[in-house]
Amino acid sequence: MFFSAHTFLSQSLQKREAQNALRKLTISNNLIDFCSNDYLGFASSTELQQNIEKEYSLLVSKTNGSGGSRLLAGNTEYAESLEKRIANFHNAEAGLIYNSGYDANIGLFSAVLQKNDIIIYDELIHASMHDGIRLSGAKAFMFKHNDLQHLDERLKIAEGIIYVAIESVYSMDGDEAPIAEIEKICAKYNANLIVDEAHATGITKNDGKGKIQELGLENKIFARVHTFGKALGCHGAIVLGSNLLRNFLINFSRSFIYTTALPIKSLIAINQSYLLLEKSENKINELQTNINYFKKQAKAIKNIELIDSSSPIQCIISGGNSNTKALAIYLQEKMLDVRPILSPTVAKGKERLRVCIHSFNTKKQIEILIESLVNYFEK
Repeated sequence: MFFSAHTFLSQSLQKREAQNALRKLTISNNLIDFCSNDYLGFASSTELQQNIEKEYSLLVSKTNGSGGSRLLAGNTEYAESLEKRIANFHNAEAGLIYNSGYDANIGLFSAVLQKNDIIIYDELIHASMHDGIRLSGAKAFMFKHNDLQHLDERLKIAEGIIYVAIESVYSMDGDEAPIAEIEKICAKYNANLIVDEAHATGITKNDGKGKIQELGLENKIFARVHTFGKALGCHGAIVLGSNLLRNFLINFSRSFIYTTALPIKSLIAINQSYLLLEKSENKINELQTNINYFKKQAKAIKNIELIDSSSPIQCIISGGNSNTKALAIYLQEKMLDVRPILSPTVAKGKERLRVCIHSFNTKKQIEILIESLVNYFEK
């Protein structure tokens, strides 16, 4: 029997629509931003735009694209000096820039992990980490979210080269990993800890250097991934670690080797974002003030279930794709850009509204959001 490829595509989409989980691209026009990962407002910063244009204008030779992969025509002195500068900022020996956070995690995990290695990962790690693990072929075991005892039990019976993968701030829950405790357990079993700092970069009170540096654990982590598309407001990512790791990735990381390098203007944007971050203490403080204000007001709402989080990511569990969609639509009609997170992106029954707080959200905007939530949950 023969089947059409288009029949398969159609049936798959119909099944997802029946589950009320069909994804569609949408454009938000003039809504109050409680959705984006632009925590400090860098993505729309006029100052940052002007700084990027100013540095770009000073270049003697300007190109629209890099011309090839870093191993061919795409490498520059600028790229290598930027990697060193970012590594110094994050107190790491070396770093390697990737075109996105997804590319960085795919490239790191699929290259470093070998078939006989063991990777033990928190059940809520990002999809890009899952995909990199899958591509590696390593023996993979999950441990329950932030469950130190379960992690210890997993490590106790692991043999060979062992890796542990976590996020410092989890992208769909907004809560933090108990990193210091996890590091101690990893040290006990000689396991190599990999930490994705995507949602911690730029928001911590140490000039946005991330949770690892906040805890003083830089020298005890095998690899860190910092992304530039969230609080830094541009694009790309960097894997931080030893010089040995950097050289290994240059030789074996397929998402680095076989892709066209970022153009010079993207590298300038990354550089200027870090320069702006170094003088953004007030923005980071404003962000934390807004987070605390939202949390205090939201916790007082009757019938609301919040995931405990001190990060910009504040999640309201609504349960069920239909309920979550209805709540999101209600808020969007109030000119509030808040998006639903549906299963299968999150576990069934854990569907939620993902509210992102920013430094630029005004007290009045947060009050409008709270008032709308009160009217919905207490009606």
